[in-house]
Amino acid sequence: MSDKERRFPLSLSSVVDSTKNSRSVKVAMPQTAVQNAANHQKSSLKSSSEKTTFFGGTKTAQAKVVDKPVPNVGGEQTSSRSNSSFMVSDRIRQAMVARVAQQGVKDALVLASMEAIPRHLFIESGLSGQAYIDASLPIGHHQTISQPYIVARMIEIMRNGKVLDKVLEIGTGCGYQAAVLSLVAKDVYSIERIKALHELAKENLRPMRIANIRLHYGDGMLGLPQVAPFDGIILAAAGMEVPQALLEQLAVGGRLIAPVGGRNQVLQLIERLSAKEWRSSVLEQCHFVPLHQGVI
Repeated sequence: MSDKERRFPLSLSSVVDSTKNSRSVKVAMPQTAVQNAANHQKSSLKSSSEKTTFFGGTKTAQAKVVDKPVPNVGGEQTSSRSNSSFMVSDRIRQAMVARVAQQGVKDALVLASMEAIPRHLFIESGLSGQAYIDASLPIGHHQTISQPYIVARMIEIMRNGKVLDKVLEIGTGCGYQAAVLSLVAKDVYSIERIKALHELAKENLRPMRIANIRLHYGDGMLGLPQVAPFDGIILAAAGMEVPQALLEQLAVGGRLIAPVGGRNQVLQLIERLSAKEWRSSVLEQCHFVPLHQGVI
């Protein structure tokens, strides 16, 4: 690990109330597939019971939850067959999270958030059978949804066990990582440079009624200076170096995690130590789509 000073170079409307968890962060709790798995999150965090705001009102959620049917995304009554299908997805998702944990991710909140978000809702129906394998999948426009392990790993590194206020994501893609981030940060700002993917993310996220995500169409390399500083910044595309604008928008004490490189890429962690000092560390190998400037 080496120290170096470097110069690197909405919105989805809030439609429900959100609750601030005193032990972690504010979480928007929709009456969707997320509701069931989020109860597992509370169990993982060992809370006895708490008030949770749902789309249909407020009710008390018990900490210990056993398997139960899940309402569909549209909030309509589901048949026993579709309930069974959701329960199967829950079990497969739990198995995915278990594999991620076996690969070394230890942050309980991150793992619970991965379990809470139904990844199959963010990919094409023809690929839904592969939704919970540990692999990246195409989402169109030469972009991919990142593999579950790398999503969890990068968020764990960025979070570093802390409660995050504002987080910036560069590369919204289909919206999956933003949804996971919404359960570990108070507010999530996400930028997408490809208009069609920006619209896709809005379409994917809108039915989930997540209140603390703000989507922005624009050049991610410029960040969002009007909202900065951010406690964490996460990049879903690899440049040859981290843009200077993004480092300047990182709060002192904040962490930025990004893939860096061309053919051979590594995860780079950058911590802001003071107004003019950053510390950079190289972590592990990875593979992401290239980071580009401008919008299309």
